[in-house]
Amino acid sequence: MGVEPVVTEVVTSEALSARVAELGAEISADYAGKTPVVVGVLNAALLFLADLVRAFEMRHEAEFLAVTRFGEGGRVRINMDTSVSLQGRDVLLVEDLVDTGLTLSFLRELFETRQVASLRTVTLIDKAPRRIVDVPLEYRGFEVGEEFLLGYGLDYSGRYRNLDSLWAVLDFGRFTADPGVLQRTIASGDRVAP
Repeated sequence: MGVEPVVTEVVTSEALSARVAELGAEISADYAGKTPVVVGVLNAALLFLADLVRAFEMRHEAEFLAVTRFGEGGRVRINMDTSVSLQGRDVLLVEDLVDTGLTLSFLRELFETRQVASLRTVTLIDKAPRRIVDVPLEYRGFEVGEEFLLGYGLDYSGRYRNLDSLWAVLDFGRFTADPGVLQRTIASGDRVAP
């Protein structure tokens, strides 16, 4: 019996591109005749947002928001707010990953208090098994389990955000002891790191 792998590619760059294009077409159809404000949640949603807006066939405005979740209760603090008023606007919130739902719940409540005309959420990754708070997700790219993901905006201590595919960490202990295993795996052309 061999050693279990440390990391493995779970969504290829081709699959990401295809799904983002599908989401772009679906969202464009739903917002036909409108000019929504597309609000990306920094930092991890940056790559997804960039590719998503390029897939849009509609007018839109792009804004950003940065939040930090802290404490045992999962309290959320806004580090950077949007630069325009969202009152009376159609808002599309762009998340990289939704797991517990705590951050998204906070953001949706915040935008409701700002009297937006409508609010929808698109997430690249839905970790539904980790949900604590039920939150609406109008658009989702991929539903996954509880694995720790890297790439396409998702990082580990600032590393691997730039990868064009998504990788799952299968053995977190071994990975944290040697985070360079992913880079070596990619350089070797393999899609699984032993």
